Amino acid sequence: MTENSKNSRLFGCHVSVAGGLSNAFKRAVDIGCDTIQIFSKNQKQWKPKPFDPDEVAKYHEEKKRTSIAPVVIHDSYLINLCASNPVNLKKSRESFADEVERADILKAEYLNFHPGAHQGKGEDWGIKKIAESLNIITEKSSGSMVTLLLEATAGQGTSIGYRFEHLRRIIDLSEKKDRMAVCIDTAHIFAAGYDISTEEAYEAVMLELNDVIGLDNVMVFHINDSKTELGSRVDRHENLGKGRIGLRAFEFFVNDERHAGKPMILETPGGEKFFKKNLKILRNMIKK
Repeated sequence: MTENSKNSRLFGCHVSVAGGLSNAFKRAVDIGCDTIQIFSKNQKQWKPKPFDPDEVAKYHEEKKRTSIAPVVIHDSYLINLCASNPVNLKKSRESFADEVERADILKAEYLNFHPGAHQGKGEDWGIKKIAESLNIITEKSSGSMVTLLLEATAGQGTSIGYRFEHLRRIIDLSEKKDRMAVCIDTAHIFAAGYDISTEEAYEAVMLELNDVIGLDNVMVFHINDSKTELGSRVDRHENLGKGRIGLRAFEFFVNDERHAGKPMILETPGGEKFFKKNLKILRNMIKK
């Protein structure tokens, strides 16, 4: 546990599970993480192999040994909970249900996912179909303990979730609201048109976020700069201070007591070397 975690600041990054799930924790320690995000399977496969029981045991041993928590699992990029093609929708629902089961086996606190893309059917249709998918899945996994995180998107293509109101409606249409929460990605919301580059603009966005979703329902942050302009609706992550958002915005996030104790996870490009640099930037921003 680092000094920052003691001060209610939980910083981490999306860590590779190459060579086995348990390896994520060693990598996280080497990088300097308090918390991590991982894929529980190959993000480009519909049907992964079942977990190896020995590897699951090692995973839990390493999690306990390192005290790295919480663990966020990011779902497969193939999943689209409002796919217009019935075959792909069925595959997506089955795959997401499998993600929930795997998250429970790993006792992960959160399962993060992009809501979906309506593929020309319209946003209203897409929002309702996502909620329908979630209702089917949560009904089948009634004993699950993992919190499902709807991630705010950049709005690229026909993606749902680039407005806070989209996420609010999905939650409102969900029968298991207590199992739903939200993840805010700084690059995504900036590309979607939410300006966070100045203190005044940041406060206005936080006020809107609180009014629409409630800051208590925002459980995780993805901390990324954006390669693209404000309102571009293009999802391209960049290292902190190298993109269009500017470093000051991240200072607002890390020093906002409303976000204390919530994981702030990097998904910046360049691998472990740049993760270390970005984590140092964030920690140096904390006001004593």
